[in-house]
Amino acid sequence: MRKVYLGFAVLILAAVVVQFYLAAVGAFDTAPNDEAFDAHAIFGSILLLLAVVATIVAALARVGGRLIGMTAGIAGLVLLQSLIRVLADAFNESGDTSTTAGTLVFGLHALNGLAIMGLSGRVLADARRLARGERPAVAA
Repeated sequence: MRKVYLGFAVLILAAVVVQFYLAAVGAFDTAPNDEAFDAHAIFGSILLLLAVVATIVAALARVGGRLIGMTAGIAGLVLLQSLIRVLADAFNESGDTSTTAGTLVFGLHALNGLAIMGLSGRVLADARRLARGERPAVAA
């Protein structure tokens, strides 16, 4: 079961990399913002589903509370991504016009994406150690 969890950890990190790619494609697309980022938004939902299922698999595999919590943390951070977008939109004027406050809040979306990437990498590293029969590294 720990190898299944490892597979989910790999899928999550790969999905995060795809998310960054889709965000970059959307940023340089000539279509309106809503259309340009459709694939990024849809894939974000898939990433959330992957993180939730991985958390369940982690619990079933008994990988330890810390690793289960970190995996659930990925799902929480992905949910936070949606909240950041809604909050940024609330600060913006109607239409495609951005205010300074909306832009500053939306900047947190990229920083949170980096946090998701870092946490996903840490989860993958610990899942690899567990799959090999080693103990996960503990921060001092």
